[in-house]
Amino acid sequence: MKLPFRSKEAAKPKVATPDDRMTLIEHLAELRTRIIRSLLAVVIGISIVLALYNPVLEFLRGPYENLCADRPDLNCTPSLQFISPLEGFSTRLSISTYGGIILALPVLLWQVWRFVVPALHAKEKKYAIPFIASSVLLFALGAFLAYWTLEKALEFLISWAGTGVEANFRVGEYVRLVGLMVAAFGIAFQFPVLLVGLQLIGMVTPQTLLKGWRYAIMVCFVVAAVITPSGDPYSMLALALPMSLFFLLSVLIGWLVQRAKRKREAAAV
Repeated sequence: MKLPFRSKEAAKPKVATPDDRMTLIEHLAELRTRIIRSLLAVVIGISIVLALYNPVLEFLRGPYENLCADRPDLNCTPSLQFISPLEGFSTRLSISTYGGIILALPVLLWQVWRFVVPALHAKEKKYAIPFIASSVLLFALGAFLAYWTLEKALEFLISWAGTGVEANFRVGEYVRLVGLMVAAFGIAFQFPVLLVGLQLIGMVTPQTLLKGWRYAIMVCFVVAAVITPSGDPYSMLALALPMSLFFLLSVLIGWLVQRAKRKREAAAV
C-alpha cells in the first residue's frame, strides 16, 4: 500500500512570524543595524542643532530673561556666565546632544519598534504608527509644558535665596536644569502610552485600574514631586495634574478597546 504523496514544501512547518526563523546571530545583526541607524539619526540631529546653536540658546534663555525683565525686585542678571575655560564648549555640546536626541526621537522609536515587531502578533503590529505618533506628540507636549513652567520655577527658586542675594547663573548649570526639566516632563508624559499598551496586551484590565484610581493619582503626585528637577510646587502641579488626567484617559481608552473586542467576539459567535 502506497502512502499519500507529500511534497517537501508541505512537510515543512509553517513559520508564524519572522522571529521563528531568526537565529541568535541574525538577532544580533538586526540589533546592530537598528543601533547604527539610531546613532546616525542622533548625529544628524546634533549637526542641525550645532548649526542653529545661537538661536537655540536664545530660545532656552528666554524664560530667564523674561523673568529678570518682569521682576526687577528679584535682583537677577539676565545674562548667563561661565567661569571655566571649557564650560562654553561643553555647554554647546550638551545643548546639541539634547537637541539631537529630541530631533531623532521619531527615528529612535521607529527603530525600537522594528526590532520588537518580529516578536509580536499581527494584530499587535498594527499599533506601530499610533504608538510612535502618540509617543512623539506626548513628549513634545511635555517638553512644551516644562518650558512654559520654567519661568515660574526660576522665580520660586530665586525668591527662596533671600534678600540681598544676586542671581547670576552659570550657563552650564542653567542648560542642565532646562534639559532635566524637558526630559522629566517628556518621559513622564509617556505614562499613558505605557498604560494603554499594558491594557492592549492584556496584562491589566480597565476595571482593575479603575478600582485603584485613588492610589494611582496619589502615585502620580508622588512621582511628580520626586522627578521634578526644580522641586518647585508650580512644576510639580504642572506635571502631576496631566499625569492624573492621562491615567483616567488611559482607562477610558482601555475600556473602549475592551468593549469593541467583546462586540467583535459576540458577532463572530
